[in-house]
Amino acid sequence: MDTPAYLLAIGTKKGLWLAISHDRRTWELSEPHFLMQEIPAIGIDTRGGRNRLLVGVRSEHFGPTVMHSDDLGATWVEPDQAAIAFAEGDGAAVERIWQILPDVEGRPGVVWAGVQPISVWRSTDGGETFTLNRALWEHPDKDDWGAGFGGAAAHSIVPDPRDEQLVHVAMSTGGVYRTRDGGESWQRSSKGISAYFLPDPEPEVGQCVHKIAADSEGRLYAQNHRGVFRSDDQGERWVSIAEGLPADFGFVMLTHPRRSGTAWVVPLVSDYERIAPQGHLAVHRTDDAGDTWHRFDDGLPARDYNVVLRDAACVDVGDPAGVYFGTRGGSVYASADEGESFVEVASRLPDVLCVRAAVLDGRAPEETAGS
Repeated sequence: MDTPAYLLAIGTKKGLWLAISHDRRTWELSEPHFLMQEIPAIGIDTRGGRNRLLVGVRSEHFGPTVMHSDDLGATWVEPDQAAIAFAEGDGAAVERIWQILPDVEGRPGVVWAGVQPISVWRSTDGGETFTLNRALWEHPDKDDWGAGFGGAAAHSIVPDPRDEQLVHVAMSTGGVYRTRDGGESWQRSSKGISAYFLPDPEPEVGQCVHKIAADSEGRLYAQNHRGVFRSDDQGERWVSIAEGLPADFGFVMLTHPRRSGTAWVVPLVSDYERIAPQGHLAVHRTDDAGDTWHRFDDGLPARDYNVVLRDAACVDVGDPAGVYFGTRGGSVYASADEGESFVEVASRLPDVLCVRAAVLDGRAPEETAGS
């Protein structure tokens, strides 16, 4: 039986790098793709036995687009017409693609995209063309949504694997919204998530949720602008699970692909001091849905004052699960043991904006990285 190959796609401020490994400890890094173009979003679609890379590319000259590759970076395809574009009457233009998410195995062809300005898009042809979800775009709360420090964007899309009609979306700054009817209507879903910076610390809308994720049983987790939360009822109510963490600020929220109750965060001191506590970068994991947390830093530098952004971290589906993250200082780390120890995959890259990993079922290294 062939040893699985692992693909790590690294999107940065100045291009895309691909890395491959057979043990998640030694990695081969490609030459850059899309050099000098920003890569804020990546999706790796392994459904149906193919390996499609979907990349949100942003050029300062040509603007944003979605490119895809079915040969792991050897060649790239850009549609003749923009894959994601507002209609003339919408009064908006795409500024940046923040999220590209292939849906679950049983929904072939379905790919989601989160965009700035705040909007959610859905593809049914594997990410070649997308349709705007107008119910969210025209939501009555829209005038109360603001722009986080990075921009007004839908940055988290969480489709439920058991119920095709149930999807959660998080945005900065607007909070969490939920649809139970496949996107025909959207309801606020942020009750219990705080917004200390507003006159009402628990508003109905306007929370600056940094990232949401769901575990294998559908339990939701959120990393907020100050606050870490969990919901056991599909977002009806959120409760704090920050006790035991050194700080409750950060951007990352990851969950285990198979084990309920396991999640990872990367704490930062605060919104005013965006560094790891004591300048020592570490990953924190819970295995009991946030009741307790454990700190891991084996293999990480003793001093690092860089930030890990919301999509610059991911988990693969290996066994044990692999955990990955990159920093704004251009270092990328991989863990083959669920975050307990790390190796450095790359260093001195441009600011890392997005990291995505996939298991490629035994492809040889020379077939994967497109180098």
